[in-house]
Amino acid sequence: MVNRKQSKRLVRKHLFSLRLSEIELDLLRLKSADSGMSASELMRRNGLLRPLPKRLSKISLKTYWELGQIGNNLNQLVKATNTAIKMGRTLPANPKLLEELLEVLHQCRRDIAQVETEDDDWEEDEEEEEDDWQADKR
Repeated sequence: MVNRKQSKRLVRKHLFSLRLSEIELDLLRLKSADSGMSASELMRRNGLLRPLPKRLSKISLKTYWELGQIGNNLNQLVKATNTAIKMGRTLPANPKLLEELLEVLHQCRRDIAQVETEDDDWEEDEEEEEDDWQADKR
């Protein structure tokens, strides 16, 4: 049985206002109906229980941007190589190696941005990560 001191701490007496567009409000109502919980409970769970996404350090952001620039240059080289193939000219680079290099570059960018995080795993990761919002210090 819950003692009175604990139950007083659980009483929700504070209001927090939130501005939503008509579409956002409709989506909130649909999601709350689909989940079988009130909109308030849904917002509490999503806002308080889910871990924050990891912040990227300035060096990670700069590296991500630089890799994007390198990718743009590689795409231009791929286009020039494909054009040379169609015209029967000497290739400026090996097309297979360029494609492999582009894939490695894209994988590096995904690793930096940590795109592979899945929504389904948030409950398991919640207990393991306490300060997941801090910038990576690598």
